[in-house]
Amino acid sequence: MRTKVSFRSGGVECAGYLVLPDEPGPVPCVVLCHGFSGTMDRLVEHAERFAAAGLAALVFDYRGFGESGGEPRQVPDIDGQLADLRAAVAFARGHERVDPRRVLLWGNSLGGAHAVTVAAGDPRIAGVVAQIPFNGFPKKVEGRSAWETLRLLGAIGWDALRGRLGLRPFYIPTVGRAGQLAVTATAEAGRHIEALTGGGSTSWVNMVAPRGLLGMMRYRPAEAAARLGCPLLVCAAAEDRETPLESTRALAGSAPLGELRVYPGTHFSFYTDPGLRDRVAADQVAFFHRVAAPA
Repeated sequence: MRTKVSFRSGGVECAGYLVLPDEPGPVPCVVLCHGFSGTMDRLVEHAERFAAAGLAALVFDYRGFGESGGEPRQVPDIDGQLADLRAAVAFARGHERVDPRRVLLWGNSLGGAHAVTVAAGDPRIAGVVAQIPFNGFPKKVEGRSAWETLRLLGAIGWDALRGRLGLRPFYIPTVGRAGQLAVTATAEAGRHIEALTGGGSTSWVNMVAPRGLLGMMRYRPAEAAARLGCPLLVCAAAEDRETPLESTRALAGSAPLGELRVYPGTHFSFYTDPGLRDRVAADQVAFFHRVAAPA
């Protein structure tokens, strides 16, 4: 059963969907966090998988994205997104069908970093899955030239200046083809965009304010992982160049109860390969059942 819900965070109305299993409550609940410019509609499939396995699941849009309120639009803000996730956890704990002692976090890409960070400050979180998680920018992005890096840095600086002046953001594509000015420029761009926009209507748009990357440059989820008191499962891609395997390995290794599972493919295989998604989801369900088992 899927129900549209909403909750307040920092004066903004955040929209979400709660998917409940057939089992009577109270049941464990997975709160899902999307990535850098993602929207919750792309996570409904994951939520339904968890619900089919007996877990409630809550997806939501961060402020300024998708169906949630907030202006300006499409501006990733680390502190704001962390506050939104904490508000989502509070909403889940207050639901009559949810066991507040068994709330779990699941995050993809930047959302994986958020899940780790919020759980590190909340000892009641029962477990975390971080899928292809962000753990700091690599020193050099494979396939991106020095000139392309300078163009992106220029866009970040210009957009940040516009933000300080109260002007409309300077938007660039989130995903672009190799050589294009975009947050992520890759030969796989077409397949990734198709995966995010295919299969029906979506609120995701391929546009973002690059000033959001400034906050990510200072973001250190591995430091939060070292404070985690709950189990952490990190799911990584062997050929990932956006969130490289060495950084995801370091994130898992920082957590006292961390474990790492490496799968074939690239960062975008987690979006575009149905067989890989099935395999990863099965491992994640098994992990959640293990860490959320009644005492």
